[in-house]
Amino acid sequence: MVRLYVDLGDLDPNDSGARSRFTSDMIIEAAQRIFHPYSLEVKDIAWWSVYEVGQRIADRFEDVAEAERGTRSPHVFIAGDACHTHSAKAGQGMNVSMQDGFNLGWKLAAVLRGRSPSTLLGTYAQERQAIAQEVIDFDLTWSEAMAAKPADPNDPEAGGMSAAERQEIFTAGGRFTAGFATDYPPNLITGDDAHEHLATGFPIGERFHSAPTIRLADAKPLEIGHQAQADGRWRLYAFADDADPASTNSAIRRLCDFLAESPESPVRRYTPAGADPDAVFDVRAIFQQGHRELSVDAMPQFLLPRKGRFGLIDYEKMFCADLRTGPDIFDVRGIDRSAGALVIVRPDQYVAQVLPLDAHAELVDFFSGIMVPSA
Repeated sequence: MVRLYVDLGDLDPNDSGARSRFTSDMIIEAAQRIFHPYSLEVKDIAWWSVYEVGQRIADRFEDVAEAERGTRSPHVFIAGDACHTHSAKAGQGMNVSMQDGFNLGWKLAAVLRGRSPSTLLGTYAQERQAIAQEVIDFDLTWSEAMAAKPADPNDPEAGGMSAAERQEIFTAGGRFTAGFATDYPPNLITGDDAHEHLATGFPIGERFHSAPTIRLADAKPLEIGHQAQADGRWRLYAFADDADPASTNSAIRRLCDFLAESPESPVRRYTPAGADPDAVFDVRAIFQQGHRELSVDAMPQFLLPRKGRFGLIDYEKMFCADLRTGPDIFDVRGIDRSAGALVIVRPDQYVAQVLPLDAHAELVDFFSGIMVPSA
């Protein structure tokens, strides 16, 4: 069994019934013409349909009109095909629609759980409507590429598109539909690039890019990005400075002490009483030293939280650079080795902010507008 998409040509915009007059025989005949001089024989048809390609996008993705913006929070949302339609090619509809749902889903959960104010919901349309427009723009390019006749290398003047040009467009589209071409602009939950130079491999507004690490507790090689779950938690990846993390002079130890002890600590302010210490913020530390150079017991106790019914220690919060087989995550992701960096990652795995390890006040300010203090 094989599935074919057959170009049936342009429709008359003034003829509303044109699509309904196509038959399966007409589709087969069109396919046979396209395949010529090769032959196509159809023994049986399991399913067929005629789809009219159109690129459309809704004026709004929520029920708040432009004149009302800032006066109330949205209560109704649309996502996926309900607000952006295009050709059925390259997996755009499925992939981008799921990204719409993920973007909205974690925000709804945060508000309904009382962790975030309802103003957080306004960022859904702000972020995803721009992405939808990019989908439409790409689809126009891809539809033209699919409809273009193959270029004749023996007759450059005849026009057309080469296979290499089509492949280039498809590859660029694949990165887009996978979400790796998304770059959210600064907003309530995405910061500016003032400190992005501390971690150039984690562009703010883009998906968090993984890299190999070694878990300190058991020397197991792991991809750092693959340890995150879609559980609604914020991630704080603390890439250590070049000092000994066991020393009180290290910036990462000062950060851990602040997060564990200060009344201003986001971890303390926004984690409900009685919940696990990492119920809202999953803090992970990545050290520059090899795993054989560090002792787990000498690390900040904040990175060894006791959790669950029996208060068992979680040993999976600390990682080291892979100095033996590589690559070194500090090199791969452009981390400033002298100062280190704190990379804040949203629940949907997009980088929200990059800060110096000692920027405690900026860390507090960042979360103050998007989190509700715990009772």
